[in-house]
Amino acid sequence: MRATQIVFLITAPVFAQDLPGLVKSQLSGLVEIYKDLHAHPELSHQESRTSAVLAGELRKAGYSVTEHIGRYPDGTQAFGVVAILENGPGPRLLIRADMDALPLVEETGLGYASRVKAKNAAGLEVGVMHACGHDIHVTTLIGTARALAALKTQWHGSVMLIGQPSEESIDGAKAMLADRLYERFGRPGMAIALHDTSDHPAGAVGVTSGTAQASATSVDVTIRGVGSHGSRPDLGKDPIVMAAAFVMQIQTIASRQVDPRDSAVVSVGDIHGGTRRNIIPDEVKMELTLRAFSEKARETALSGIRRAAKAVAIAAGVPDDRAPIVTVVDNESAPLTYNDPALTARVKSTLVRALGVQQVSDDPPIMPSEDFGRFGLEGHQIPTVIFWLGAMDPAGFAAARAAGTELPGPHSSRFAPLPEPTLGTGVQAMTSAAIALLQ
Repeated sequence: MRATQIVFLITAPVFAQDLPGLVKSQLSGLVEIYKDLHAHPELSHQESRTSAVLAGELRKAGYSVTEHIGRYPDGTQAFGVVAILENGPGPRLLIRADMDALPLVEETGLGYASRVKAKNAAGLEVGVMHACGHDIHVTTLIGTARALAALKTQWHGSVMLIGQPSEESIDGAKAMLADRLYERFGRPGMAIALHDTSDHPAGAVGVTSGTAQASATSVDVTIRGVGSHGSRPDLGKDPIVMAAAFVMQIQTIASRQVDPRDSAVVSVGDIHGGTRRNIIPDEVKMELTLRAFSEKARETALSGIRRAAKAVAIAAGVPDDRAPIVTVVDNESAPLTYNDPALTARVKSTLVRALGVQQVSDDPPIMPSEDFGRFGLEGHQIPTVIFWLGAMDPAGFAAARAAGTELPGPHSSRFAPLPEPTLGTGVQAMTSAAIALLQ
């Protein structure tokens, strides 16, 4: 037997014992950090406290930390965090956690529930909640950072930990890259992340190979008409009636225009028009999202949106100078999330070894979108993988499945991850994956 084989046989059992022990020893402290973050959520572009907590914990773990990484198109600085740990020659691995919360009033009833209110980008006061579990992600990153620092004899290379702002507004990763992230801190050879989910119980994870999440395209549509008195619609061109027809028409895009072997979803999330009941307004403004699993489906749906807007205007006899305006909002759009198949296979095999084969599932692609894929650069130059971390109470999850119901999930005001087993599994899964890749 060669010496290298002897070293491996000695090292592997030590690692198997050390990591669970490390996770267990810090779990109560991590739960306290999580509850603190959950009780103090911050909206996109506002993550000052969250980023400071993360940066402070990573410094204590021995990382070289830089704050305020990221620049938005309006020139404002973002709250991105970059932490580096060098451990000799070897691969460079990026691990990302997103930090922002959502404009929701929390309704979980938890003792550490958020009571925070803040002003959104429009200046309106809104409730704020970690309804997507980014507090789980940040806390898991802290636990992973500590474990990797303690287990430096088990890996070599460099770890680049990213605290990403503004994932919910889909412009945080783009802002960090615009601030010369890779030029300043080194370009990674691969990037991984996790996201909690209500689709699995705590203790379990899911992995998708290839296309994992749809692209998201934000579209603004302004249907312009000619205002008039509500009693004389014949003297105007009613944009509310046109908007109603437009909304109904675009429901056929996915069912009648996109290839049925592909997928797309078009949704109207915001619609505003008019000032009072007896005035036909001049225009109606709508905000849409378009999700698609392929560029072909995306372009087909975009074309369908433009045609539908034009068609309702023509049918209503709207003058050419009042034609609808359809605008793609690039700063609020994201590419599809693609898990590199070779890297996915490596990560999955590690998760199976760390958690057991029964706790690791192959998940189908989903329509919700992410901006994590931007860290892979255009054309998937850097292999990336994001996997799903079960966050639900196992007993409650089993009961819901038996009853044929769903537990409140991400973006619900009642989303309530079970902290201890979720964080414990997250740290063990992410640390195991990182060590396996840093060889």
